[in-house]
Amino acid sequence: MPCSKHDYCWIDGVERLENYKPGGYHPVMIGDILHRRYHIVDKLGYGGYSTIWLARDTYLEQYVAVKIGTANLASRETQILRALASTSEHPGRQPIPLPLDEFEVCGPNGIHQCYTTAPARCNLQEVSFSRLFPLEVARALAGSLTQDIAYTHSQGYAHGDLHLRNILVRLPQSFDRLSIEQLYEEYGEPETVDITKRNGKPLPINIAPKAVLPLYLGKDAEEFSLSDVRVILSDFGEAFAPEDSRLGKDCCTPLAMRAPEARFEPQAALSYSADIWTLAVAIWEILGMKAIFSSEFTTADEMVSNHIGPMPLNWWDAWEERSKFFDDAGRPKTGRHVWLPINEAFEEGVQKYRRKSKRVEEFSREETVAILDLMRRMLAFRPEHRPTAKEVLESNWMVKWVLPDFERSLLEK
Repeated sequence: MPCSKHDYCWIDGVERLENYKPGGYHPVMIGDILHRRYHIVDKLGYGGYSTIWLARDTYLEQYVAVKIGTANLASRETQILRALASTSEHPGRQPIPLPLDEFEVCGPNGIHQCYTTAPARCNLQEVSFSRLFPLEVARALAGSLTQDIAYTHSQGYAHGDLHLRNILVRLPQSFDRLSIEQLYEEYGEPETVDITKRNGKPLPINIAPKAVLPLYLGKDAEEFSLSDVRVILSDFGEAFAPEDSRLGKDCCTPLAMRAPEARFEPQAALSYSADIWTLAVAIWEILGMKAIFSSEFTTADEMVSNHIGPMPLNWWDAWEERSKFFDDAGRPKTGRHVWLPINEAFEEGVQKYRRKSKRVEEFSREETVAILDLMRRMLAFRPEHRPTAKEVLESNWMVKWVLPDFERSLLEK
């Protein structure tokens, strides 16, 4: 097993092992019982500040997702989720995960806040990797996600970290009827890898002896039907109320999805408009195979150099690194990658792949014009120039193509 420059030998597909330390992740093993109730049966995923586990609730005989935060993390996530869950009649409320239980666990790395929710099948990043959604499914997913963001904004919160890994697909209700043995028969035993230190020394008590690779319960995007459009908007750990002044410099959204004002106005407060930018990036990925902004760029400056359209003059003048990418006239320097105009990017990243596929259709010329008109407005550099989530729902593309398929999906559940 190749070793990294860190304390532990590298294991692909798991959380950063060096974060198992005081103040970091809680070490968990398959078979652990948390809160005298939750029997850990597999891992569902992880983030920078938490791990998520599939557990059997031994009181209610059902499966739950247990999110275990890093030690001593002061999070308002469950408070925000409960606030969003209070308006149950709103159509955008259903995809918000309701915390079922909250508790603490005490371990070698500190005290960890935990909460449980209904488990999800997979996230949209996993589902759409190397696959395309059928047209009506892609539209319905875009409509559902936009409805969710509009609802979140209407309740006074911005999500703050919107991307496909945080958009989950619900499990069928029949999943709870599986015993742990039947679960393993159908989906396989937990996949584990021994953890070893680079220097060969024994493991400290801060880390479990085995790493657990996340369980995949999903299916390919091409196999999705409208009845599968049952999404959960997850990970509200970065959610904020705009009046609380979340500064651009504190934005934790991945670079490829991050709104540009976080880079150019780091001392200014973010607004709902930051979600509109990330919503556009997420919708683009749902529609096609190639993200509008490549995640291969490793710095904020490389990412910004490939954004669409002319940059605001005050941002351009303040951008100290621009000389690496552009000459004084604003022309890209020789050898620098130049991002395609948005219509060409749509052809290359969406239509071309759909045309090659034998299982999904491409977008019509009329619908493409409507999609690109909305994308241009949502990806405006200046946040005040972007539409609100409500205005996105009122756009030509949403009204004529997206919302009818979304409403059909509600009838098929």
